[in-house]
Amino acid sequence: MPITASAKKALRSSAKKQDFNSVKKDLINKVVKKVKKLVSEKKIKEAMAMMSEVQKTFDKAVKTGLLKLNTASRKKSRIFAMIKRG
Repeated sequence: MPITASAKKALRSSAKKQDFNSVKKDLINKVVKKVKKLVSEKKIKEAMAMMSEVQKTFDKAVKTGLLKLNTASRKKSRIFAMIKRG
């Protein structure tokens, strides 16, 4: 357990950040799952329509520091390629 006041504050801050980040990661995973499900069902047009939502969630994750820019770009690219293969 933390002893100093600054360590206690860091622990509280870390817990808040962990909660926030887990919610964002769950949101990213849900959006990606939706797109993968649409592709597996051969609903390519709907998957392409969802691509804007996917890009939006990844870009917000980069903006808040949850993901690095190249990681988000790679994942968006692979999802887009998966849709194109369809």
